[in-house]
Amino acid sequence: MMNTDMFTKYTEQAEKLFMGPSRSYAKLAMDYTQKVMDAQIEAARTYTDLGMQQARAALDIKDPTALQQYAEKQQEAAKNLGERVKADGEKVVALNQDFANEARKLVESSAQSASETAKETVSAAQKATKGN
Repeated sequence: MMNTDMFTKYTEQAEKLFMGPSRSYAKLAMDYTQKVMDAQIEAARTYTDLGMQQARAALDIKDPTALQQYAEKQQEAAKNLGERVKADGEKVVALNQDFANEARKLVESSAQSASETAKETVSAAQKATKGN
């Protein structure tokens, strides 16, 4: 009975101190990775679409007037692309900050749990000592 209780207590502590926090961190890391990959895929798709639009527009140039219109649109396209790149960068920075904040919360929670478990272990040991 004593061995079973000790094993159960050890298993609970291992779950609380190691396995639970490890699973939580792994889930957080996987969620973060998925969000970053989604953002990168979306950005790549957008940049590819913009590039293809510009290539098609270049193929439509047939005279000097069309060339001038194309050149004017290139400035607007470059401006839009710059804004998009900036927005995509800000999105990744926000994802990084969210990940860092959530990771910090996990560490704090794990430290709190470890502290509580240590107090419980000391208390149980003191009770066991007094009982003998």
